[in-house]
Amino acid sequence: MIKLGSEGEIVIAHKLMQEAFEEYRFLEVPSSAINEPVDSLRNSFRNGSEKFILCYIDGNPLGSLRFKTKGQTLYFSRVSVPPYARGRGIAKSMLSWLEDYAKQEGIHKLQCKVRSSLTHNVLLYQSIGYTVTEEEMVTNPDKFPVSIVVMKKLLEQ
Repeated sequence: MIKLGSEGEIVIAHKLMQEAFEEYRFLEVPSSAINEPVDSLRNSFRNGSEKFILCYIDGNPLGSLRFKTKGQTLYFSRVSVPPYARGRGIAKSMLSWLEDYAKQEGIHKLQCKVRSSLTHNVLLYQSIGYTVTEEEMVTNPDKFPVSIVVMKKLLEQ
């Protein structure tokens, strides 16, 4: 079951993110998700600037992702499936759910940013119709430069 997350589930989404991004702790530039406090998600949820979804299988939370809309684009981030839950299609299922949600909201473009060095993530998004539209050097929340690609998908109307 995939659903919009509630305020009472913020800690669950944060924990899933921490577990999923732990593998990026030892990259040359570690993921800023590792140090992101739960209050960051809580505050953006409360002020309405960000939402999240959770994927439950047999009552267990196994995936989450965060998103926000700006105009006619839905931006998503922090797609999180811990290592012990991978290989079940959870990320693809959450992204499919997100596409359906976007269509219901009248939004026909989805976008994300992915580290260029994480080719398996880039390939995952490409396998479901996303294309690389830009390459950028950004400064992450921990103030380190990171090479990223911007990926977009246009949804059929």
